[in-house]
Amino acid sequence: MSAPDTRGPVREPQRAPPGMRGPIRTAVTVAGAVMLIGGPTVLAFHSGGYFDRPRLIAGLVAWSVTLVAAVVAPRPLPSSAAGRIALAGLGALCAWTALSLLWAPVAAAAVDDLQRLLLYLGYALGATALFAQTWVARWLEPALAAGALVVTAYGLSERLVPDLVDLDASVTAGGRLEQPLTYWNATGALAAIGLVLCLRIAGDPAREAPLRAAGAAAAVPLTAGVYLSFSRGTLAALAAGIVVLVALAPAAGAQLRALPIALLPGAVAAILAGALPAVRALEGDLAGRRGEGLFALAAFVLLAALAAVAALREASRPRPDRPLRVGPRMAAVTVAGLLVLGGALAAAALEANPEARSPAFGATESRLRSLESNRYAYWRVAFATFADRPLLGIGSGGFGVEWLQEREVLDPTREAHSLYLGTLAELGLIGFAALLAFLGGVAAALWRLWRDRAGLAAGPAAALALWAVHAGLDWDWEMPALTLVALALACAVLASTGAPELGAASRVGPPGSTRERGPAPVASAPDRNAA
Repeated sequence: MSAPDTRGPVREPQRAPPGMRGPIRTAVTVAGAVMLIGGPTVLAFHSGGYFDRPRLIAGLVAWSVTLVAAVVAPRPLPSSAAGRIALAGLGALCAWTALSLLWAPVAAAAVDDLQRLLLYLGYALGATALFAQTWVARWLEPALAAGALVVTAYGLSERLVPDLVDLDASVTAGGRLEQPLTYWNATGALAAIGLVLCLRIAGDPAREAPLRAAGAAAAVPLTAGVYLSFSRGTLAALAAGIVVLVALAPAAGAQLRALPIALLPGAVAAILAGALPAVRALEGDLAGRRGEGLFALAAFVLLAALAAVAALREASRPRPDRPLRVGPRMAAVTVAGLLVLGGALAAAALEANPEARSPAFGATESRLRSLESNRYAYWRVAFATFADRPLLGIGSGGFGVEWLQEREVLDPTREAHSLYLGTLAELGLIGFAALLAFLGGVAAALWRLWRDRAGLAAGPAAALALWAVHAGLDWDWEMPALTLVALALACAVLASTGAPELGAASRVGPPGSTRERGPAPVASAPDRNAA
């Protein structure tokens, strides 16, 4: 009697269109996926895609790839209900933003928002269609982490080798790490997402030892990048991402052991960078900056090498491991607790007005010890705007007008510095419902993927949790180079859910379990789970 087939449902074979069969179709799908994966990194070097021209070009590229994907992809739309709800929510948000042009107070700002959403929608459709490939499930996290490393290293370059690199610097940055995105908080958040992905790679026993070592080594400059942004919101979001990573990693012990291996050298690098004025804040003459920069560069290289060696030693000693048990009840209590805590903090900020003023300016550690911020004032105005127009909102891009009328501090901001409050203020309950449909669909797909193949879900879940927290504290939605990284991870989850063949090469769960930990090493055969 033959053994039962435990691979799950198999998709019906679909014929490729004429001229798109075999190697040509494979090459086209791979090329399209590579373009989408590399797109956020390219966009980062054009002010993060914040301005019109790079954003429009990125949108045209995304929709071109989507049109190709509609022809060559075996299944252009996700098969799961969660995936369809997520894409429908993003599409509804785009349509409602377009409709809000009828009552938006500033048409130009609303058009900018619509262009941005069209970019996100086109990217999401193309990525969901093309990321349902086994190699994407395996290499997306390393590729996005490498992109974050490239961007962060570019920003650090003028601090480490000032003789060779001289980047633009804005007065408002005050020496904080801002290039190439041109906004320090977004730069720190991108480095933090890369750091969380590197921590996942370093702590994933299913990865090859050299890749785990590379992840640990890359954590050193990424940690320094997070610190040099002097972004308090980034540090809070990073903490949330690490907690989610440890909670959801299928090999919790290996993941926990990887944290000090990667984070301790990174912390030393950050402390060293903070102690050198030329590296911390671009202070001093060229000779002084040269000496401090070269010293920091040598220290970074040494610390990265030590992290890599420690990761290799850890990878050479595989140990039996068990995942943390996160049942539905524990997950519900945790989520409810976080929501209650977040709501209490938001209510305190809106009601008690704790120091609604700007903290210490520039690249100084005193910023990290302060809760002062103009954001409390932004959020109060956004909430009051929503209360005045709860159903329709003031119109996309209209917060800036309301802020100028209601502000109590001199600050020319045009953003509410919170995706959620900004959406409520500008698009009302209808727009917020569309946003929740998108986010809720992604969350539901993540939960299903984690239950089926935890190894594919842990890294994206941690990075997306980081982004979701930071998006509630800043204007990440308006920085495509940052949000597209999160969108790529979300679309990979939507593409993986309901596609069991993606996990066939990644089943390395403990014997007798149905949990899958991620891609298996090439050198070893996959460990088939028992039925």
